[in-house]
Amino acid sequence: MYYRYISSHITHGSNQLIILQTMALIFLIWYNVSNFGRILIWKVSFMPEIRKIVITGGPCGGKTTALSRIEKHFTGLGYHVVFVNETATEMMSNGSAPWIGENVNFQNALMHLQYYKEGIYSGWANHLDYDKVLLVCDRGLLDNKAYMTEEEFESILTIMQTNEIELRDNYDAVFHLVTAANGAEEFYTTSNNENRIESIDQAITLDNKIISAWTGHPHFRVIDNNRDFELKIARLISEIADFLGTSEPFEVERRFLIEYPDLDILESIPNCSKVEIIQTYLNTPTADTEVHVRQRGNDENYILTETTIRKVSDTDNIETERRISQKEYLALIMNADTTLRQIRKSRYCLSYAKQYLEIDIHPFWSNQAILSVELSSEGQQIVFPEFISVIDEITGDESYTNRALAEGIPIEIN
Repeated sequence: MYYRYISSHITHGSNQLIILQTMALIFLIWYNVSNFGRILIWKVSFMPEIRKIVITGGPCGGKTTALSRIEKHFTGLGYHVVFVNETATEMMSNGSAPWIGENVNFQNALMHLQYYKEGIYSGWANHLDYDKVLLVCDRGLLDNKAYMTEEEFESILTIMQTNEIELRDNYDAVFHLVTAANGAEEFYTTSNNENRIESIDQAITLDNKIISAWTGHPHFRVIDNNRDFELKIARLISEIADFLGTSEPFEVERRFLIEYPDLDILESIPNCSKVEIIQTYLNTPTADTEVHVRQRGNDENYILTETTIRKVSDTDNIETERRISQKEYLALIMNADTTLRQIRKSRYCLSYAKQYLEIDIHPFWSNQAILSVELSSEGQQIVFPEFISVIDEITGDESYTNRALAEGIPIEIN
């Protein structure tokens, strides 16, 4: 039924439709086999640890080199690396392009094909005989938003019967390589990719649109051109390793207490995304373990997670996070630690001056808020937007952590 439904929304006879129909048929066959004949094909007694990440970026950002380095580095760390190739390049190389017919039809076919490809690879990865699998998507579904109008994007979401938050937060982490056109202009070229046609100014504009599309993801990192190319790739590898927990963190987080910002200004910025967060702490059997569940999203579209933090020494913790269903969330919430306040906040995620800022607005404060920024080094200078007034730096101040705010609210500074 779904196959017939999506087919009716694409121009019949087009190359896009043929591709989509083929992939839909493959998906349905895979789905039936995986649910009714799984024992005959796959071993189901073992499920690997799978992390699904996106490598994205503007034109000539270094993705091709990055993907090669990712495979080499993380294979050496014991991961089986699986790639989902860029769907747009695949389609354009096979005779389908946005300038052939209407762009919205191309984007519609592209997003459906990419959605099915990721589903097939994810399903396949679940049955591999490896302890750890790194599923690397060469661009993610939200990249496509940068290539169409808001109305076109919303129409495709309606056809797919999904929403932006579900597509965006379906990935565990997103890493954006800034186009060479922004900060390394002398290395920007279109000669190594026949589908790359953007001028330097167009490349920068497109780069910013892609960053805007992903802004709001809980683990979004932007890798800029402040250093040479080899260091740029090294930083990317280190950021991924940090996310996977296989190395010391590359970035430095600093936190600031700021005056309550003008929300109208924040919400008018294209590269700013608002998410609502509700975090609830649960009862645990031991004092060295902390568990909380989190609801994150907006407009009645939320992603639910459970996070466990276990203390293994005076200085080290092991943190694990998993996506949970609404049924699991409701069951876990019944074990809420009622001695701790539920954390509710509005988070504004902002890409500004090659930085990724997060501004948390808490309902119990009317004069102040908390700003966090990820830096690539301790010496990196922070550039604050003009409408932000810093009261004090609170990096390392335990009284402003989520846990501390659940235990008691610090006095507001007037």
